[in-house]
Amino acid sequence: MDNGYMTVILIFAGVVGAVMGIGVLYFFMSFFSLWIQALLTRADVGFFDMVGMYFRRVGDRPHHYRMITLAKIMSTQAGVEASTRDLESHYLAGGNVPNVVRALIASNRAGIPLSYKQATAIDLAGRNVLEAVQTSVLPKVIDCPDGSKGRFSADGVARDGIQLRARARVTVRTNLQRLVGGAMEETVIARVGEGIVNTIGMANNYKEVLEAPEKISKRVLERGLDSGTAFEILSIDIADVDVGENVGAKLQVDQAEADLRRARAEAEQERARAVAREQEMKALTEENRAKLLEAEAEIPKAIAESIDKGHLSLWDYYRLRNVQADTDMRSSFALSAAPPAVSGSTDAKAAKQASS
Repeated sequence: MDNGYMTVILIFAGVVGAVMGIGVLYFFMSFFSLWIQALLTRADVGFFDMVGMYFRRVGDRPHHYRMITLAKIMSTQAGVEASTRDLESHYLAGGNVPNVVRALIASNRAGIPLSYKQATAIDLAGRNVLEAVQTSVLPKVIDCPDGSKGRFSADGVARDGIQLRARARVTVRTNLQRLVGGAMEETVIARVGEGIVNTIGMANNYKEVLEAPEKISKRVLERGLDSGTAFEILSIDIADVDVGENVGAKLQVDQAEADLRRARAEAEQERARAVAREQEMKALTEENRAKLLEAEAEIPKAIAESIDKGHLSLWDYYRLRNVQADTDMRSSFALSAAPPAVSGSTDAKAAKQASS
């Protein structure tokens, strides 16, 4: 029983050991081919360096070590200095290691000065360093304004009031030294658009711009619009210039309409004041008439009081009444002998008096 039990234990231990050995052998063999490649290319990536990268999870899954090792091999073959530890630290910082290595190789081949520190700084700043290097080698053309933003022309007004609509193409080259912290395409487009509008506004008439559109690009380039940006402006080409509206005439028409409305409002105010004044005069007339009637009502009282006090005799009173009756009769005769008045002239005279 003891021998049989020990035999089973030994067999089980042998099987477990064989499985573990095969697993360990397979694990190390997965590094072997890449290690041989690094050894033959003198990439200075040791076998245990790959194992350490695997356990540190440096690189993409499932083979965490492969990306860094291939990047190191690629940089060594291209003659670019970048240590394995620097590549690991850049990956752990969140950088794109293959992109940085390709950018360093491209800049080295093109003769563009770019250090590893600059490349990693550009990459960690969120910029595509490989695209920046490619743009440095092959200049990029930017439309101004950007049609994808919904605006297709930079509109300016010459001094004669004619609107001009211009479109330009800006050829730029990336300045790697100013890429970190430098303004991007939106700033270049805005500055060029501002320069186009300013140049059109300085023209005496629209014909000057149509005859020599190259003046726009010349004046815009003289302003140094690439200052503080990540680009170097190589050229500004005016693609198209169209004549727009007569803004000056339109503004004059709008001003005339505004003046007409203001004059009408002032006239309406004057008419309202005249009507109000007429109503005030009517009210004042009625008030004076009431005062007159009130004063006339006091006359009999004054006459009676004068008679009582002996200041006026009855004979004088009747004599006064006779004079008054004679005056009323003469007034009635004068009115009956006068020709009939024309209503139109009376109305005109009343209107003139009311306006005065």
